[in-house]
Amino acid sequence: MATFRSGFTLWRMVQAARELTEHVRVRERIDAVLGIMGGFGGTYGKGRPLVNALEDVAQEAVLHEDIGLAQRFQRFAAYAGGELFLDILEMYYDEEARQRSEEHMRRMTAMGADRAVAALDVLCRDKPDATAADARDLFRGIALSADHLGLGTGEGGIQLSTKDMRRLQEYGHMELILRNLPRPASAEAARMMSDVLADTDAGLLAQLLELKARRAGLAALRAAVEDPDSSESALHACLKKQEWIFGGAYVAELARRQYTPDTILDIPLLRGDGSLHVVELKRANVKDLVIRRGGHLMLGAPPHHAVSQAQNYLRAMDENRRTILADHGVDTRRASATVVIGHPRYVSGNITPQEVAETLRTYNTHAARIEVITYETLLESAARMLALSSARQDPDPTEEPPA
Repeated sequence: MATFRSGFTLWRMVQAARELTEHVRVRERIDAVLGIMGGFGGTYGKGRPLVNALEDVAQEAVLHEDIGLAQRFQRFAAYAGGELFLDILEMYYDEEARQRSEEHMRRMTAMGADRAVAALDVLCRDKPDATAADARDLFRGIALSADHLGLGTGEGGIQLSTKDMRRLQEYGHMELILRNLPRPASAEAARMMSDVLADTDAGLLAQLLELKARRAGLAALRAAVEDPDSSESALHACLKKQEWIFGGAYVAELARRQYTPDTILDIPLLRGDGSLHVVELKRANVKDLVIRRGGHLMLGAPPHHAVSQAQNYLRAMDENRRTILADHGVDTRRASATVVIGHPRYVSGNITPQEVAETLRTYNTHAARIEVITYETLLESAARMLALSSARQDPDPTEEPPA
């Protein structure tokens, strides 16, 4: 059961965000949110309608290519839907709250350094001839011991308060940032690194970080595909907000997944022309993806069922095109779909990966709006895109610079 949230802080943040855009349609969506939230006091519109309205703002911002504002309202929706604590939201969009959190982190860092000095004092007192190697062994032992510490469960265990859970989530966000920071071995190394970062092109650094995130996302998807027990929801989690994997024709994954009462899309993608593309996900472990009948290869029952499901989605989009365009700004007329299902490694009947690929190619040749691909095809295509992107970021060092 969802735990819906709202309050004065979110209301204030939504009002402030309204001043960040000049697009009339985006402001209309924000006004709709403020209309649901009302004024001071009350519940500030807490509930599913508020979450949907915040997601609508995010989607409208995507349509106007304002990715920063879209991400802001996606986080607002995550908080309103109970998926994000207010402390995290404040760290993103409340300068005073962020400064307070940073001050707390600085104090915790100072406390840790003070405890480290105390531990070294004890070492030197007990072993006056201790070396740097002894100090490393001491702290290595402390680090290994930390792995065995826990809060406990059941009788005698510690029940975390909501405040402590929020603080742990803050540390989780901080750790994601800190875990990959370089750790210089000396003051000289730190100075050199500082000089390098000072000259770093911010745009290039952002692209490199994006490439790193994409590699991690692709690795997670590959691991899920290679696990025969992975469910559709597990695969969906790996592909969420990873629209780049499906190719450069798509500019974003839309926040809203439901456009008609009886249709919930797995991954709705937005093309550059503002039209909709539907991705329907199925399991990777499908033994009868391709079958052999009378000496001929053909698709088995699972992909046919998936295609029929996609056809029903597209029919619903066609029939409700005017309403969807008016309410959500997405053109669903002649929308298209991709069904991602199966992997050659799981296909039974001594059918080779090449035969699977040829059977799907033959099937897709006769289809107009729906394409069926395997997770192998999806992974290989995404890997090639990453390789090309990496090559652009790592030019040949022997190439002469342009005149």
